[in-house]
Amino acid sequence: MEVPCVRVEREEGERTRATLAEADLIDDDYEIAVADGWLYVPVRDPDAVPDGYEVVERTVDERRSQTTPADLLSFEPSYERLGRAALLDEDDPDRARAIAEAILESDLPVETVLNKASKVKGETRVRDWELLAGEGTEVVHREYGCEFALDLAEVYFSPRLATERHRVAEQVGSEASDASERASGRSPRASSEERAFDMFAGVGPFVIPFAKRGADCVGVDVNETAIEYLRENARRNGVEDRVTPICDDVREVAPEYENWADRIVMNLPHSANAFLESAVTAAGDDCTLHYYDIQHEDDPFGPGERAIREAAESEYEVTVETRHVVRSYAPHELNVCLDVRLER
Repeated sequence: MEVPCVRVEREEGERTRATLAEADLIDDDYEIAVADGWLYVPVRDPDAVPDGYEVVERTVDERRSQTTPADLLSFEPSYERLGRAALLDEDDPDRARAIAEAILESDLPVETVLNKASKVKGETRVRDWELLAGEGTEVVHREYGCEFALDLAEVYFSPRLATERHRVAEQVGSEASDASERASGRSPRASSEERAFDMFAGVGPFVIPFAKRGADCVGVDVNETAIEYLRENARRNGVEDRVTPICDDVREVAPEYENWADRIVMNLPHSANAFLESAVTAAGDDCTLHYYDIQHEDDPFGPGERAIREAAESEYEVTVETRHVVRSYAPHELNVCLDVRLER
């Protein structure tokens, strides 16, 4: 039957679904439908849908009853989904095995279950995993219209940062960015002319969406496996002509890209400040810096802002445009991002 649905392009589907779910507007009696590049999200009250969303009448399937892991257990298990893998963080091996069995018996589209066996460690920030089900640790993850292949045992990747990555990617060639440029008297820069430098690129969760928005991107990482996946992901997403993967210490690479970047990503919390000199080297005359940090909740932004000013103010006018809390990291500690404008 026809029901009211919010219609959005597929790459906006995840964010739209989350927005509608937060407002308790999704009609769970019907399935979300995909057709011709559009996503149709059934809604209970079309009049309550926020402005800016298109509401159409659409024939969609009624939702069938699905068996969840909680239906098969006496408790609500905690896990993350990454592609067709479920990721657990359980200290009790019996409980971990019980959750894994319930996940596989449920209607979730999961083939692999992994349990964290260590904390993130080493220069490449990888962790050990216990394979509870499936054939390995390689997965294919889809996020905001991009597809990423990766091996969780060989590279660092956090699905929890998907919304944050999308927030930053939307600034590449965005209308909001153009409006900011015009307000300041500068001419807007076309997205296809933007040059982005990711200092700790991993498998490309920033680089790939930047390139899909037309930017010319350089992604640097010391993890050779991550750089191999970055090359593969550039091919998967059809942007290999706009992505330059480099396996090296970014401090060695930055001088080769002196005064080059319009946008720099520094997603290495705890130690990004040690690489600010290289960021200043790579920054162009007018550059946006996305600086990630983890600090105590009493002053989450101050240490990063002071470090950036100390590194850059001899050459640049430094303007902090956004102070953004990404997530809670640990008791009394916050993972934050500073979006900073550097103008020579």
